[in-house]
Amino acid sequence: MIFRYSVLHPIMFRAYAKINIGLYVVERRPDGYHNIETVFHRIDLWDELAFALSPAIEVRPTTPDVPGDASNICHKAARLLQEHLGISAGVRISLRKQIPVGAGLGGGSADGAMVLRELPAFWGRVVDESTLRRLALELGSDVPFFLGRESAVAGGRGEILDYFPLDIPFVILLCYPNIHVTTGWAYGRITPGTVGKPVDLRQAVLRGMHEPVRLAQLLRNDFEPVVFASHPAVAELKQTMIREGAVFSLMSGSGSSVYGFFSEIQDAERVAASLAARGFRTSITLPHFHV
Repeated sequence: MIFRYSVLHPIMFRAYAKINIGLYVVERRPDGYHNIETVFHRIDLWDELAFALSPAIEVRPTTPDVPGDASNICHKAARLLQEHLGISAGVRISLRKQIPVGAGLGGGSADGAMVLRELPAFWGRVVDESTLRRLALELGSDVPFFLGRESAVAGGRGEILDYFPLDIPFVILLCYPNIHVTTGWAYGRITPGTVGKPVDLRQAVLRGMHEPVRLAQLLRNDFEPVVFASHPAVAELKQTMIREGAVFSLMSGSGSSVYGFFSEIQDAERVAASLAARGFRTSITLPHFHV
C-alpha cells in the first residue's frame, strides 16, 4: 500500500458546500424525520481539512464559533471509524472553515464526509463503500451525498441518492446574510406536503439549464415561507438577486443563504460587491464548475 501522508507535508482536502435546487418537504415520518425531495449540487466554496499524527482524536478549527470537542462532526466521524475498525489510533484534524454555519450549505456534513472518505487511508486501512454510507447516515441525513462527486436527486431523509451529471451554464452568486438558522428550528415550523412538486425533479432542473424561466415556474424551497416570516432580510435578499438580474434565485436548504443564477459575470460581481458592502458574506461559482 502506498502511504500518501507526510508528517512534514500533510495533504489538504477541500470539502465543498452544496446548494439545493428545489427542496420539497413531502411528509413527516413515524421516526420523527421528514421525507424530502431535492437536487444537491456543489459550488465553489469549501472548508479545508488536514490530518496529522496524534495519540488521540483532536479537532482544531480556525474559527472560534466552531467547537473542537467531541460535538464536532469531524470528531464524531473519526470516532465512528475508530469503532468500526477496532483501533485506538488518533489523529489531529486541522479544520479551516469558510462555509458559514447554519447557512443551509451542508458545511458540517461535507467535513464529516471528507473525514470518513480520507481518514482510513491515513490510518493505513480501507473501508468499503457500503460501510461508509452507513456511517455517513449515522452522522447526518445529507452526509451520504458528500461521499460522491456528481450532483444528485435526493429522497428519503436525503440519503436515497440518484447521482447524475449537472452542468450549470450560469454564474452562481451565493450570499449568507449573517443569519443563523438551525435545521431543527426550521423543520419544527414547517407543514409538509401542502403544495405539489414537479413529477420529475431531475428533468425539471435539467430543462431549466436551457430555459431558466422554467426554474422559477417549476421549483421552490418549502422552507422559504417559514424563514422569510421570521427573517424578512432573507426574503429581501432573494428579491435583490432577482431585481439585480438573476434569472433564478432560491434559498438553499433550511436557510439562510440565498443564491442566484446570473447570465453575466459582471452582473454577479456587481451584486456581490453591493452585498459585501452591507457586511454579508458572498462567493461566486463560475459556469460549468465541477469538483
